[in-house]
Amino acid sequence: MASTQTQHDDNETAEEPSEPESALQTARRQLQHAADHLDIDPSIVERLKHPKKVQEVTVPIERENGDVEVYTGYRAQHDSVRGPFKGGLRYHPEVTREECVGLGMWMTWKCAVMDIPFGGAKGGIAVNPKDLSEDEKEQLTRRFTDEIRSVIGPTTDIPAPDMGTDPQTMAWLMDAYSMQEGETIPGVVTGKPPIVGGSKGRDAAPGRSVAIITREAIDYYDKDIKETSIAVQGFGSVGSNAAKLLDSWGANVVAVSDVNGGIYDANGLDTHSIPSHHEEPEAVMTHEAPETVTNDELLELDVDVVIPAAIGNVLTEANADDVAADIIIEGANGPTTTAASAIFADRDIPVIPDILANAGGVTVSYFEWLQDINRRAWSLERVNDELETEMLAAWQDVQTEFETRDVTWRDAAYIVALSRIAEAHETRGLWP
Repeated sequence: MASTQTQHDDNETAEEPSEPESALQTARRQLQHAADHLDIDPSIVERLKHPKKVQEVTVPIERENGDVEVYTGYRAQHDSVRGPFKGGLRYHPEVTREECVGLGMWMTWKCAVMDIPFGGAKGGIAVNPKDLSEDEKEQLTRRFTDEIRSVIGPTTDIPAPDMGTDPQTMAWLMDAYSMQEGETIPGVVTGKPPIVGGSKGRDAAPGRSVAIITREAIDYYDKDIKETSIAVQGFGSVGSNAAKLLDSWGANVVAVSDVNGGIYDANGLDTHSIPSHHEEPEAVMTHEAPETVTNDELLELDVDVVIPAAIGNVLTEANADDVAADIIIEGANGPTTTAASAIFADRDIPVIPDILANAGGVTVSYFEWLQDINRRAWSLERVNDELETEMLAAWQDVQTEFETRDVTWRDAAYIVALSRIAEAHETRGLWP
């Protein structure tokens, strides 16, 4: 389960907007909010409010019934001051230029907070992939690759999977790009199957990073992980991997859910016996448990930690006062709205932001890129060890800002990211 919704900062007191704020609006507001804490050149902030380039293309394919359908695709490249553009490609009916620009900005922050030498980008096609056959999806991917070939590459812009795309999609993209270039270039994308240059551990990485950051937050707030109760909304790639790893570390995972609802056992669930969404879609409710809960009820359970890992905008002004958890870890992109963030801040409930917690995906994508460039594969053990090291370093950097500046965790993460990006811009200067 993934999100097309936006994420929000912590110090907004306005009422919930009648319509969700766009990704671009939110990204720009978060940028300005972080800048207010730093002494940086306002011209750099102004530059970061805009993408460097947005490619809009027409993608026609011939359907199996003989009809020709024409789709619109985008690749928004936000900032590359720290390295090549990096970000996912999503296939979803609601993909827009503005959404890609906003999400590309978030990728810039995410790479910077992890201190990865990439910039931010995002792209996709406005299409419902469920309406396409496998052959049609392949045709769409190959044609789209050709349309954006001039703006992607292993040292310029490196796509990755996102909503509606997967490792197979990336394999098609890599092959289409390589065929046109006349040589095999696995580094043009990440998130590929390992047989064609992908990295072991990539699929599980976002969930693993959520588990690592959850463990560190539990320790920071002087809790014993073996006595900590956890509820996880969403049992897809992120939620299931996070839940199972935390379970193996001794945490008491008492509730999990999928799109149909959730199951609850105060004594703890055997998460390893519950199929993930990838293994068996919508299987959570078929698992035996003492109680069932709705997705809304799961967020309000009396637990130590709640991890919204499904979709965006699930923690809102309407339910923020009813959340009983002591700590919130954002596994999904943007699960907390502006008004909810303000309420949690007033209630002194720490919210560990998504750009830190679920950054394992882009981190292992960086590892994959390094493996492709060097033509040398890493073991799963090395990937997981390196991810652990990077997550702990990022946690420490954010923790330092959190304590030094007396700000929220989200503010601290954005301050870390923006300070690095601003310093790089100041050092490189502005081309006349």
